[in-house]
Amino acid sequence: MSEFRPPRYLKPMNKFMMAVQKLGIPTGPAMVLTVPGRRTGKPRSTPMTPFEHDGGLYVVAGYPGADWASNARSAGAGTLSRGRKSRPVKIIELDATESRPVLRSFAVKVPVGVGFAKRSGLVAEGTPDEFAELAGQLAVFRFDPGD
Repeated sequence: MSEFRPPRYLKPMNKFMMAVQKLGIPTGPAMVLTVPGRRTGKPRSTPMTPFEHDGGLYVVAGYPGADWASNARSAGAGTLSRGRKSRPVKIIELDATESRPVLRSFAVKVPVGVGFAKRSGLVAEGTPDEFAELAGQLAVFRFDPGD
């Protein structure tokens, strides 16, 4: 896979999504993850679309090297919010073998993520098999209840 650069619209769209969430307006399945930054320790918030798989709550990074994924990996815990409701979560990164079935599930359960991956050139068709092949390239995390 060549060096991936996120689309230019991503940061403004993320800011808009977070502003809508702060107003208390849930935006479909989207949630906001807040973790301390790995360098500054300041809270960093990112909208994302967690989904259920085999009784757990998971999220897939939209592209390799996503900053939020590095922050989540470093923090190991954060706050997951939807509208004005939030809850603490533990953040567990899956290895490539563990992430393969979750990526297959993502391809079926998160159409907005599939569309993003197709427009970004990560996958051609967005099939479960294509996403499974991204295991080890895209970060996959499980959210467990936090303290």
